[in-house]
Amino acid sequence: MSSVLKNNNREVTNTKKMVVTAIMIAIAFLVTFLTSVFKVSGFLSLDLKDAVLSLVALMYGPVYGIVSVFAVAVIEFATISSTGFYGLVMNILSSGTFVLVCGLVYKFRRSFSGAIISAVLTVIAVTAVMLIANIFITPIYFQMPREAVIDMLPTVLLPFNLFKSVMNSSLMLLIYKPFTMVLRITGFANISDNGRFKFNKKSLVLTISATLLLIIAILVMIYLGVEIKV
Repeated sequence: MSSVLKNNNREVTNTKKMVVTAIMIAIAFLVTFLTSVFKVSGFLSLDLKDAVLSLVALMYGPVYGIVSVFAVAVIEFATISSTGFYGLVMNILSSGTFVLVCGLVYKFRRSFSGAIISAVLTVIAVTAVMLIANIFITPIYFQMPREAVIDMLPTVLLPFNLFKSVMNSSLMLLIYKPFTMVLRITGFANISDNGRFKFNKKSLVLTISATLLLIIAILVMIYLGVEIKV
């Protein structure tokens, strides 16, 4: 009997995980759709879906997060993307790195410091991966000399990828706890953080810091020249 109950509980838990993941995929695509009109230098999309998708990785682990990344990338590729296969690859690289790093770090360090470390490492990892991807993939897609892309690194590509990651990481830190609290209250998820990441003075400092970083990142994007293309 106990084994049957355990199996039933496991099935219910897995079903809830899949439902929440599906909802987050839908929200991430909606965020992508709403922010797809914001461009930097005409081809860099200023979207915030990584903050949404990272919640899946933080709650359920990097595997669920990566599956969500592929799902959103494919949906975007089949519907609203204007960059075709190039956009699909860059989306998977960017969001996949973001979700994988924050999910792995937080999986093994579910604490206040773990959240900070995951956010910092995520920014570093995504920035590095996307700079490499831009150097080797962007010249092929746009049929331009690699030297021209390299010239764009310090003025456009580096600040864009860095502060876009900062925006998503800041949003992730701001919305993770409220979101998981809602899931707990509604009984839709049983997410354990070992009780070490509660709202206190540290959380207040984190909220203020994340908000300031978000504002700074937005100002940098404005400085870089965010355009609205419809």
